[in-house]
Amino acid sequence: MADINDRCFDWEDEIEKDSEFVLVPEGDYDFEVIKFERQRHSGSAKLPACNKAALTIKVTNGTDETLIAHNLFLHTKTESRLCEFFNAIGVRKHGEKVKMNWGAVPGAKGRCKVYTDKYTNDKGETRQNSKIDKFYEYESGGTATNAQQTTAAQEQTLYSPESGGSNFSPGVF
Repeated sequence: MADINDRCFDWEDEIEKDSEFVLVPEGDYDFEVIKFERQRHSGSAKLPACNKAALTIKVTNGTDETLIAHNLFLHTKTESRLCEFFNAIGVRKHGEKVKMNWGAVPGAKGRCKVYTDKYTNDKGETRQNSKIDKFYEYESGGTATNAQQTTAAQEQTLYSPESGGSNFSPGVF
């Protein structure tokens, strides 16, 4: 899904937007999912073709801040990474079997570890960028995000004293 502001320039258009790329120091950061897109991974030497969640994640530690592109691959080889992410945003508990709740992803918040990736581009130049190494378990003592509040509201809706709790299904969001 393209951003509504994505478009081709005409030859006479004005331009002004400089690069927003910022390399942040390695370490632990708060994060917020700014954008979520459903995409398809075409396959590679390490992973066959599969669906992927393309995320744009804003990380901040109070001083440093940047946007990081991060992919979650929907494949059994990466299931633990999917679990780690959903644990981090508070919609899954460690060891729990749940249906992935993609509606809770935009705006979700948590903590992650960021590292500096060094690579060589197609011109042979050495480059660096910030990447997410791991997502930390959600801390229930923290402030719930909108996505987590929505999930809690959905859980409360599933259970009501009037229904005798018959509509409640643990792990279903």
